[in-house]
Amino acid sequence: MSAEQNSKNVWILVFVAALGYFVDIYDLIIFSIVRIPSFQELGVAEANMRHLGEYVLNMQMGGLLIGGVIWGILADKYGRLKVLFGSILLYSLANIANGFVHDVQTYGIIRFIAGIGLAGELGAGITLVSETMHRKKRGYGTMIVAGVGVLGAILAYYISEWFSWRTAYFVGGGMGLLLLLMRVGVLESGMFANLEKQGVEKGKISMLFNNKERFRRYIYCLCIGLPIWFVVGILVTQAPEIGKALNAETTLSAGKGVMFTYLGISLGDFLAGILAQVFRSRKRVVFIYQILILLFSIIYLTWQGINEQAFMILAFLMGLGVGYWATFITIAAEQFGTNIRGTVTTTAPNFVRGALIPSTLLYGVLVGYFGIIWAAMIMMILLTGIAIFALTKLKESFDRDLDFVEVD
Repeated sequence: MSAEQNSKNVWILVFVAALGYFVDIYDLIIFSIVRIPSFQELGVAEANMRHLGEYVLNMQMGGLLIGGVIWGILADKYGRLKVLFGSILLYSLANIANGFVHDVQTYGIIRFIAGIGLAGELGAGITLVSETMHRKKRGYGTMIVAGVGVLGAILAYYISEWFSWRTAYFVGGGMGLLLLLMRVGVLESGMFANLEKQGVEKGKISMLFNNKERFRRYIYCLCIGLPIWFVVGILVTQAPEIGKALNAETTLSAGKGVMFTYLGISLGDFLAGILAQVFRSRKRVVFIYQILILLFSIIYLTWQGINEQAFMILAFLMGLGVGYWATFITIAAEQFGTNIRGTVTTTAPNFVRGALIPSTLLYGVLVGYFGIIWAAMIMMILLTGIAIFALTKLKESFDRDLDFVEVD
């Protein structure tokens, strides 16, 4: 294969992975956006909406956690490409099915299935891109995947504004199925193909836990992503409650806040990829972003009488600070050998999402003692502190050769 043809195939892969993540993000947050209108049509009483909404979201989260393990193992055993398209097919069909539900129990079950599907796409896509692109340029590929992908949140917001909630689910599923028709020209990772010939044991998840150094490496990778979902899941999602505590001029809109946060995340992902290339270091970039997260979140949490415009700006800036999502997953991919890399890059983002649960529980305890503002501030200082500490324990991996394996 000529160099020109190989380069073309690489960029086709990046394009497909980016669109896959675009649809992934759309489907990941669509329930949060259409929860109230969908529950109203299904006849859910207003008093039960919060409780049943938590049920459906927890079902989706459970699917993500379980799916992360399943798809990760499959990616290492049978190939990244099979997982990339298998996950897209599953969550696309699940989202179409969501458009036909008529009761909350079925709604939750289908979101669980969708969660399993959603768990596989990003890890498989990042692994494929990382293993296929030149080691000095792969940051650009993962930057494009994440930067384009998170814009799916923006489309989800506008589709929900323009159309019914059922149509919003049909759009998500239809985009996924359309994406599968565009898969022509995408090739499997050469590193994985070479691994097939070596007879090395692949996808053995116990390898992450049966070696102390490797286990610590995995935990440190997870820890650097902890602040991301607390910002999105608490600081922005609970904007109405936080705004009330800050004596906001008007009720702050969580929906608009999420949209502006994802705009910031998208730009942040692009900037993080460029800065990593400039500094030739991913660790330095993540450290800078941790400082930005802390700075903007403290400004937000101390702005008495905050208005809606200021909140939107700060939501964008906090999104910019947590916009190292692609860099976080790329670091995880670069820390581990080819035989368990798919497992790591697929479980890591989903376990970090799942870590919002214990973070939220601790936050709830702190609210009881210190109030909502101080509790949020303590959590941000704690989570960014943990992330910075974990970052110091990981080796710089910017241009590391990824053609190696982990020994059991």
